[in-house]
Amino acid sequence: MIKQAIIPLAGLGTRLLPLTSVFPKELLPINGKPGIEYILDECVDAGIKEVIFIISKKKEMIKNYFYNDGFYKKIIKQKKDPRIKKEYQKIIRYRKMIKFVYQNKPLGTGDAVLKTKRYIKDKFFLMLLPDDLIIKKNCSKSMIKIHNQNKFSVMASMNVRKKTVSRWGIYKMGKKIDKRNFFIKDVIEKPTIKKAPSNKAVIGRYIIPKTIFKILSKIKPGKGHEIHITDAIQSLIHKQNKFIGHNFSGKYLDCGSMNGYIKSSLEISKL
Repeated sequence: MIKQAIIPLAGLGTRLLPLTSVFPKELLPINGKPGIEYILDECVDAGIKEVIFIISKKKEMIKNYFYNDGFYKKIIKQKKDPRIKKEYQKIIRYRKMIKFVYQNKPLGTGDAVLKTKRYIKDKFFLMLLPDDLIIKKNCSKSMIKIHNQNKFSVMASMNVRKKTVSRWGIYKMGKKIDKRNFFIKDVIEKPTIKKAPSNKAVIGRYIIPKTIFKILSKIKPGKGHEIHITDAIQSLIHKQNKFIGHNFSGKYLDCGSMNGYIKSSLEISKL
């Protein structure tokens, strides 16, 4: 069973400047609720018991959000407002699940994952990227179900327009399993239109084996002099580790850009 999840949160959020010059993008409200809470709710509903946040010293505000007891106790005593009490109780429930580790230098998602090595107990763990919201159906829950059936790694997949493939990690597809699942032969990071092996893109949900830490500890920096999780996953696939691509049925929302952030609020307000 998958019981642990990791969430990289140390990124600078430059696509959402100027908002993120003073405020972590993960705490920005989406229809009145911080974006990170949608990710946490997805984890809870999927049966996750422990979540590891990877933050930096510049993003201590995320930790403070979950540890602001003095403020809540004082305001609850003054206001006697049941809504505020309910919100505080929710934050306490989240806090019981969360551990914090630090990535103070922006060295890539692979480096962020490596920081969690000593906390991961089981053979596989879930990773969620907070910029990618998937609503209407729990993608993590569906992926865990697939993993439980065969004990392979699983990665979320979505069809994208051919002319946009250079924005994404793109799958080279292997044997089809069923309507929603296929084996992954390779993952090509941001290919040109001509070199893209498909139009199926990697979306920010991964079930990854613990063996990836061994690769991440030895892998050399790639594009942008960063350690990319995609490069480590490629290495595992080339070593005959089986990865399944899952075409999820929920609705994808990109919260990492200003336009996407605004659209996400509008979409969620309709639910």
